[in-house]
Amino acid sequence: MRLVIFFAAASLLISSCSWMPFVDSKADEKAEKAKQEELKGLNEKQFYDRIQKNLTAKNWTDAITNLQGFESQFPFGNYAEQAQLELIYVYFESADHEAAVASAERFIRLHPRHPNVDYAYYIKGLAATAQTKGIFSNIMPVDETRRDPGEARQAFATFSQLISRYPNSAYAADARKRMVYLRNTLARHEIQAANYYFKRGAYLAAVNRGRYVVENFQQTPAVPDGLAVMAQGYYLIGYQDLADDAARVLATNYSNHPALDEQGQFNYQQGVIEDEKHWQSRLTFGYFKPEKTPFFDSRNIFNPIDRNIAVLRNEVPASLNGDSNGTLPTVKSGKPPRSWLNRLSFGLFGE
Repeated sequence: MRLVIFFAAASLLISSCSWMPFVDSKADEKAEKAKQEELKGLNEKQFYDRIQKNLTAKNWTDAITNLQGFESQFPFGNYAEQAQLELIYVYFESADHEAAVASAERFIRLHPRHPNVDYAYYIKGLAATAQTKGIFSNIMPVDETRRDPGEARQAFATFSQLISRYPNSAYAADARKRMVYLRNTLARHEIQAANYYFKRGAYLAAVNRGRYVVENFQQTPAVPDGLAVMAQGYYLIGYQDLADDAARVLATNYSNHPALDEQGQFNYQQGVIEDEKHWQSRLTFGYFKPEKTPFFDSRNIFNPIDRNIAVLRNEVPASLNGDSNGTLPTVKSGKPPRSWLNRLSFGLFGE
């Protein structure tokens, strides 16, 4: 029954363009002008109460418009700073993450000693983290480690500032958990880059990426693959002693790494070879043989922490209970991971 309703609604939306009358733009302009005139007649408390109604109803569009108008109309009022904090939150809730980051930076610059400035840091970090995801991340799973790590670095730096400057903040504990996830993401990005360099035949560049992980991302799940990258890369450029050293460290500390055989010996690969067992090779009767290159990804073995904090991938502040006393938005851990059926049906099934 729900499927029938879904397709009926979709058909109605598609066909509505043929019969829906044009909107009277002049009437809209007149209504908007009347609305602005009404807002100008409100005092500060009345205007702020109206904004709270927008927030309670989760009407983010009107909330943004009214908060912007409130700031211009009462820049030094009793609720001015609270309204600026709420604007940061509303930008984040409306998925305008760039505006949320910009508003948070502005608040931090204008009010560095505000008692709730740690909240601005926190939402800035959340917004930067959200920017690491693709636009379809809520519909289908996305490997964030393959994306540009710039936003992840910014989010990590923001959370680091929050913890160092406000170690007793109510948001510090959650920020630390998110930093663990971001650090793992950044480390895995280096391994992804190393795998790409193997494919391009840039073995020294791959070695440098692996060594960078081992030296700068200790205790992350990417370290075993970093050692494997070093062993394989050194082998391919002819430094067998260094390759054996890296392989020995790998076998000593991560004996269950898939690059090791049953005797704990590293399975050195010969670089770029033709993959005769690939489905494309079989389909073309061996005419087209895709290249097979060294590739390391042992997250399913060494990354149990991702399963523990996967909930953070869907983080959003749950609700805003702002009032005249300056109550800030409450933040929950997030939603559980969505099933593949829920993603495939755009949230209609499999919740």
